Amino acid sequence: MARVLLLDAAPGELLGRELTRLLDHGLAVTLNLRRVPAAERPAVLAAWEGRVEFTDFDAFDQQALIAATVQGGHGHDAVKSRSGPALRAAFLAAAADPALTHPLRVIGRAGAGTDHVELPAATAHGITVTHTPGANAAAVAEFALAQLLTLTRRLQEHNQDAHQGRWPATVAPVAELSELALGIVGAGRIGQALAGRAAALGMTVRTLGRDGDLAALLAGSQVVSLHLPLTERTRGLIGRAELALLPPGAILLNTARGGIVDERALAEALRDPAHPLAAAAVDTFEHEHAAFDSPLFGLPNALLTPHVAGMTRSAMATAALRCADQLAALLAGARAGVPVVN
Repeated sequence: MARVLLLDAAPGELLGRELTRLLDHGLAVTLNLRRVPAAERPAVLAAWEGRVEFTDFDAFDQQALIAATVQGGHGHDAVKSRSGPALRAAFLAAAADPALTHPLRVIGRAGAGTDHVELPAATAHGITVTHTPGANAAAVAEFALAQLLTLTRRLQEHNQDAHQGRWPATVAPVAELSELALGIVGAGRIGQALAGRAAALGMTVRTLGRDGDLAALLAGSQVVSLHLPLTERTRGLIGRAELALLPPGAILLNTARGGIVDERALAEALRDPAHPLAAAAVDTFEHEHAAFDSPLFGLPNALLTPHVAGMTRSAMATAALRCADQLAALLAGARAGVPVVN
């Protein structure tokens, strides 16, 4: 029986659905309890004891991750992640060691991005990497619209005034969405979902594909939203020179990956009242989780959220269950129709 290690299971009631789906596929499951809230652990242990194995470790600690995966020489045929702990060469080599009873063969990501996996090393060790592109497209598109409306309608500023009992004598008028041009960098499922929603609200929408003119898009868009994967080609794509191309009063939205934007350059632009960039909404950062840090901290014109754009019930359920099905298929040797990135 193939063994699967859940580095971070789906939250809340989705946990039971995810575990049931994996067990129904005939897989032996090891559940890492570290991401299960302490208050929920007794119920989880009572409900699943005897049906799954339990472990408790920090998946972002490489040594702990390796130790838990190889688990006394037994190993796991597959690992599944949601939050994206780094799966680098040292881990992949240890987890795929043929001396293990169950060397690692498959990595599953309940999400679209796989930049947390060192893909050449995975390929070298014969490990297949799968993901769930499109599972959270609607959720992220909705979130980008929420970012946009929060900034264009100055909701943070008005909320703070109201909470402090201030009623401004005058309020400066702002642009309606129909007056703004939205430039979407990335023509994948999320970019397309956002384009459709923004157009329905009356925005002029331009979408940039892989070989489009980024400079022209930036110069002609009052709002720019990023929706592309983090690769060697896209790392640092938006830096000082690119930000300077924006028209006055522009807004930048990033729900893609932190490494796509030079956060230091972004912070400098937001601090400069003469810079054309007026505000930014950022949901993804170069350093996240326990290492969360950013030069954007404390800037009043930076709307920051902790990588939550895709966290809707529907999106997370789709990603978790689809990932479970894909892991089972790949472990059974059925690769047809399963999205594989290496």
